[in-house]
Amino acid sequence: MYKMSKVISVQTARHILTVAILSASTLFAQNARPQTASSSGGIISPSRPIPTGLAPNMQVKLVKSSPDEQIYAVIFHSGDEALSGLTDFASQYHIVDAHFTAIGAIRGATLGWLNPAEKQYHAIPVAEQCEVLSMIGDIATFNGKPVIHTHVVLGRHDGTTVGGHVWELHVNPTLEVFVTANSTPLKKKPDDASGMKMIDPTQ
Repeated sequence: MYKMSKVISVQTARHILTVAILSASTLFAQNARPQTASSSGGIISPSRPIPTGLAPNMQVKLVKSSPDEQIYAVIFHSGDEALSGLTDFASQYHIVDAHFTAIGAIRGATLGWLNPAEKQYHAIPVAEQCEVLSMIGDIATFNGKPVIHTHVVLGRHDGTTVGGHVWELHVNPTLEVFVTANSTPLKKKPDDASGMKMIDPTQ
């Protein structure tokens, strides 16, 4: 018996190493390249209506009440869409001025990045389970109806984050929202430059 040695030439080894380095560099560049809103989804108008009735499991508890201020715990569960639920909550409890914070987890979302020049939001779809690391927002009224304005930062499984204006937030397993409502109404007015509805403190 005799042994056959498989010898790789120096030139072949260099070629394999070069291909490996180029492949790794390409993969790193793809992962490191920031995802732009324009390439991640469609276009959303600032006037897009918010559907109601999409949070059937929402629960509300009045935590504190005084003549000028009420604090509510608004709790969402799996299957609820939070923006729809917050809109329903504000209508049912006659909220005319409030701010809120929230934490929890979601199974998917549609966020947005506003392009003022286009007067449109570029959609940022999120199709995975995420932690709600931070969610803040306010409630004011436009033509007598409550308008929810909220932003969120979501944490992915690998620790990276994605954030933006909330258009849809699909809860799983829970989202805990604490709303502080004030008695002095806040109203919004249209802003022609951006296409948004902005709080007008003069009203």
